[in-house]
Amino acid sequence: MIKKLVLIISLTVFFSCQKEQKNNDELYKSNAFTIYKDKVVQGENAMEVVSPTHLKSNYRSPASKTFSRLVKFKFSINEKDNELAPGADHWVIIGENEHESEVVTFGAKPKPMPDNPTTYLPTNYTYTFKVDVSPVLKQFEEKGFYQTFNGTKVAKADFKGFYIAGGAEPLTWDFVNLDNQGLKLQPTDNKNIYSITITLNPYNEADAQDKEWKISEDISNRPQYVSNQPIVDALFNLSLEEAIKNIEPDRTLRTGAKWGGVWTRDVSYSILLAFAYHEPEVAKISLRKKVKRGRIIQDTGSGGAWPVSSDRTTWCLAAWEIYKLTGDKAWLNEVYPIIKNTLEDDYKTIYDKRFGMYSGESSFLDWREQTYPKWMDNRDIYVSHNLGTNVVHYQAHKILAAMAKLKGEDATVYNQRAANIKKGINDYLWMKDKGYYAQFLYGRENLILSPRYEALGEALAILFEVADDTQAASIISKSPMTAFGATCIYPQIPDIPPYHNNGIWPFVQSYWNWAAAKTGNEDVLNHGLASIYRAAGLFLTNYENMVAETGDFLGTEINSHRMLWSMAGNLAMVHRVFMGMKFTTEGLAFNPVIPSAYDGERTLSNFKYRNATLNINIKGHGTKIKSVRIDGKTQDKAFIEHDASGTHEIFIEMANNDFPNKGINKVENHFTPTTVLAKKEGDWVKWQAMNTAKEYRIYKNGSFLKTTTQTEFKNDEDLYASYMISAVDTQGYEGFASEPVVFAKEARTIEAEEFAVSSSLPYSNYSGNGFVELSLHKNKEIVFTFEIEKDGTYLLDFQYSNGSGPWNTNNKCAIRSLTVNDNFEGVIVMPQRGKDEWSDWGFSNIHQVPLKSGINTVKVHFEDWNNNMNVDVNTAMLDYLRVIQIK
Repeated sequence: MIKKLVLIISLTVFFSCQKEQKNNDELYKSNAFTIYKDKVVQGENAMEVVSPTHLKSNYRSPASKTFSRLVKFKFSINEKDNELAPGADHWVIIGENEHESEVVTFGAKPKPMPDNPTTYLPTNYTYTFKVDVSPVLKQFEEKGFYQTFNGTKVAKADFKGFYIAGGAEPLTWDFVNLDNQGLKLQPTDNKNIYSITITLNPYNEADAQDKEWKISEDISNRPQYVSNQPIVDALFNLSLEEAIKNIEPDRTLRTGAKWGGVWTRDVSYSILLAFAYHEPEVAKISLRKKVKRGRIIQDTGSGGAWPVSSDRTTWCLAAWEIYKLTGDKAWLNEVYPIIKNTLEDDYKTIYDKRFGMYSGESSFLDWREQTYPKWMDNRDIYVSHNLGTNVVHYQAHKILAAMAKLKGEDATVYNQRAANIKKGINDYLWMKDKGYYAQFLYGRENLILSPRYEALGEALAILFEVADDTQAASIISKSPMTAFGATCIYPQIPDIPPYHNNGIWPFVQSYWNWAAAKTGNEDVLNHGLASIYRAAGLFLTNYENMVAETGDFLGTEINSHRMLWSMAGNLAMVHRVFMGMKFTTEGLAFNPVIPSAYDGERTLSNFKYRNATLNINIKGHGTKIKSVRIDGKTQDKAFIEHDASGTHEIFIEMANNDFPNKGINKVENHFTPTTVLAKKEGDWVKWQAMNTAKEYRIYKNGSFLKTTTQTEFKNDEDLYASYMISAVDTQGYEGFASEPVVFAKEARTIEAEEFAVSSSLPYSNYSGNGFVELSLHKNKEIVFTFEIEKDGTYLLDFQYSNGSGPWNTNNKCAIRSLTVNDNFEGVIVMPQRGKDEWSDWGFSNIHQVPLKSGINTVKVHFEDWNNNMNVDVNTAMLDYLRVIQIK
């Protein structure tokens, strides 16, 4: 009996130890996947660590197995979303052995959308789409243009072709790249019918094979990392190798395996994360590539880049980090005037004194429909105020102030501008009810809040201390986290394919993890580390993005392996989090943040800091340091002076303390209602009822007015009112608001050709008797004079065309200064509207100005700060000035 009892006790102890050992091997466990010290398991998918330089994975993408037979699509003229209103799509359910659609008439109202079928489309399935374009061709012949659903006129002379867009690969909703994706329709024997044959559900057999990674580059001269978590060690080495492969022959940092060249924001965010200390000289060369005219280059972007896109100041973050790491005075002297010139131009061009913030597109979220409502064009994006972009502008001014101080110059103005930005962010973007910041202010003249979460902006607000400690803790614990990580935005936008929307980006996750470590939130940090290690482990590379709902690298609009900022983020988890490295002008500080699951010993050796080589050993877990020894001597703090030289041995013992903050807001992925389509009918604003809406919110002149369950609202203002309507679902999530519906007395139009020589260029669809060409050589200044009956506040904007480039890229946004009655009012921004589409007219940004009774003057003029990123081409056709009284 005693022997039996001893055996039972022994077996109990054995299995308890086995269970404890198993639990100790788990770094993170969820319903979606589990991270172990030496493997990743996600359903039938698994990765194992064979050695620190050898990984194996059997990952199979699920994308091709669940390819719907329901295919949504639209047709397009000239690669624009101009066939049907947003939210209205054609569709087809592809039956067995069906390879050709019925003929769809261009612009015809689609049938109601059916439910998804229960069966899926086979791989590599060829299918032909056909469209009857006779409505377009008829208007071309009769009118010389085709008028789209929203009144826009497509000139026959500007016609470049018909295209198809859609949500089933290889179809894409990225309208401006349809030609590059081979989605141009071709004429058939019938002149009115165009068609295209594509291969749906494309599948590569190689994707279904087991894969492995074995190191092929020599990393012996790089920092060496060893810990009790082999998965971290191996992925650190994999990222080191990928970083070496991304150094081009010209000693610049390649953006990704598929993307050559240096891009300002990509390289800057990557340098701040890791490459300032891993490759400082290569980082310098890369940043120098992004300077022109002594100013930072805004890469090609929406509407012709800057100032629609305005996050080029990410460059400042990288330049400053390099200086703090190297202490190179020559580098400081080189970058200081570049940053100063850039920030001065930005202040004149994109600073909005109404809000104390800077305007422009979301930092890195630079694909319009992915994060903005479809009705917003590039002038609307220009006037929006985004969280992440403004935090970057704040930090850029703090950096310039610090540099000025080092150079013995007055930094007062830069510190004041930074303070204004910080105040604006906290006054207008902080959402007390949610406990985190809003995505952006948007609209046209009157801006409202988009209450979505924006991961990168939230993280940067914490890291750069725009948020105070209480706000920071709240942001980290209350922000929504999905199963596979922090989505770029939350909730998602319906009917927009995964990329920025419905996507997780490892580099963004890395900044989020860094912020979670700064606030000492173990729950969120564990979740975030698991997101990084799951993806890199299963995929055996650092992909740029993944689908939020599946965690898969297939299914996003664009992707690449070996992405610079993703590998930088992976490396940063060791340096910025586990080692807690913080570079200052005085030296290098260590403040490790180590979750209990990652307990043990870790060593980072051969780390180069200025003239010193550091070997760092850290034992334990927690957020507090128990003791520090440097070269065998006990020290008060974990810090290496900037003038240290030689080799130093650093030993840090952690206090094994509990983290000061906990709590994570895990949520199911969610999609808001679609954007409301509102229109004016007499004195009423009306919109269609939406099945997903519980109620609607009405905003008047930028302020919340009321909530209603009705689908119409009567305007009671005689002079001016602008309304935006949004839908709210049963869970309280608010979709994007409608395009502003404006009630105003008849606008006054003042033709440009009355004040300058009318152009002889052969463009059409303009107002009046002609238009005026604005360029660097023609009409550098135009003065409009007109009489106003009574004093008041008025809105001014201009109808223009700019065919210098497409909607989404290039660098030829036209910019001019605006002076009203001798008062400088800012700039007029006239983004590109389509390559060579000079008969496509639209409106510039709006200025609200006081006008006096009697004669008023409005001067449109070119100044040095109006140079765009192209410099040589800064051209627009000016049709007329529009004047609307609002007060």
